[in-house]
Amino acid sequence: MVNFSKTLVLAIASVAVTYTASLAQTPTPKANDSTTPLHLLQPDYPVPYGQPKPADVVKVLDRVYAYLNESTPTQVIDKQTGQPITDFTKFNTNAIIKPGDFRLTSYEWGVTYAGMLLASEATGDARYADYTNKRLAFLNSLRPYFREQVSADPHANTSLRPMLAPHALDDVGAMCAAMIKAVRAGGLKADARQQIDTYMNYIMTKEYRLADGTLARNRPQPNTLWLDDLFMSVPALAQMGKLTNDRKYFDEAVKQVLQFSKRMFNKEKGLYMHGWVEGMNVHPQFHWARANGWAIMTKVELLDVLPQDHPGRGAVLELLRAHVQGLASCQAGSGFWHQLLDRNDSYLETSATAIYAYSIARAINRGWLDAKAYAPMTMLAWNAVSTKVTDKGQIEGTCVGTGMGFDPAFYYYRPINVYAAHGYGPVLLAGAEVINLLNKKTFEINDSSLQLTERK
Repeated sequence: MVNFSKTLVLAIASVAVTYTASLAQTPTPKANDSTTPLHLLQPDYPVPYGQPKPADVVKVLDRVYAYLNESTPTQVIDKQTGQPITDFTKFNTNAIIKPGDFRLTSYEWGVTYAGMLLASEATGDARYADYTNKRLAFLNSLRPYFREQVSADPHANTSLRPMLAPHALDDVGAMCAAMIKAVRAGGLKADARQQIDTYMNYIMTKEYRLADGTLARNRPQPNTLWLDDLFMSVPALAQMGKLTNDRKYFDEAVKQVLQFSKRMFNKEKGLYMHGWVEGMNVHPQFHWARANGWAIMTKVELLDVLPQDHPGRGAVLELLRAHVQGLASCQAGSGFWHQLLDRNDSYLETSATAIYAYSIARAINRGWLDAKAYAPMTMLAWNAVSTKVTDKGQIEGTCVGTGMGFDPAFYYYRPINVYAAHGYGPVLLAGAEVINLLNKKTFEINDSSLQLTERK
């Protein structure tokens, strides 16, 4: 189901990571032929191997940006005539946000907005941040215009319903976190606070919970935990704590991570199950890749802003390290991870691989993980992801939205599609954080090892 571009690089007999004080130019690899001595045979890697150049990472991000900027318009139109609406003093009942390839208010696009902000920070290119700031300001400006429509039917599938009348954590968490990041960075006006408060009120007071306060759903069975919901809540809570300096948000965020983890983290494997159902004696342990991605990214996002003196910080950091160790043991030789992490006959999936590349790179850059142990696998993961970004800027190999399953076939045969929105934000985040990592450390391939050097 996955195709790889093939690149031949310098021979490596083993991968060992050591510090070195000198940086040598990697020789141009030579092709094998029937006369090549065995000790000079070149490995046939399925993805580029070794240190990517920051400029090449930027080229990948630029392709993604160009595609998304073109395919996600900021315009209100009449759905019957297709004509633009410019008069917002009187509501047109046919008004909708002009459809593009992706919705501007989805949780996937909350991740994309955050990815654009980080890409701008890493590259110094204001276009990325402008993408996020322009669209979030556009959405925020339409709240008064669409309010009456949403109030009249809060369950209708209308353009701003997820913002004005959220029904689930999917509607609020990722968008809220991105909006707070944009406000904190100065790119979004403080009048977005009303929308931020709407999102936060839903997380804190309206989402269904178990008796101990753990965020839950009543599907597919009553009192069910979805690992995805960690990301749909905790990063927003953490950002709200940073924005307001109110520790209750940090306390709530840590509580959710610890209470989800005590039920869903398999300590032996270092992996999370996708779903947990209260009252079941035996839980279906399907270690779905993207859900594990949401979980690791949640911990990274929380630790980013959690006060150093918070009593729960050590436990969250310990979980992060245990999870990374589990994920490291599952990475395929091509750099990708499988759709079901511990089932190597399931397909290789792009969005989860990108999330892991981002999360592990950021944890290294923050000093939470040992670069010698984990930077090489992160480079390999990014190189793999880069092969799935087309010349047009679309991302291949991403699993579509997925519910909670009770049998392996449910996960094995989920479709992949370039219009699965889940891949775009993670790729932007991964590329941006890999650039940050490359600016701190450098890698060298010689005839026997991959070496790591700290940039001073």
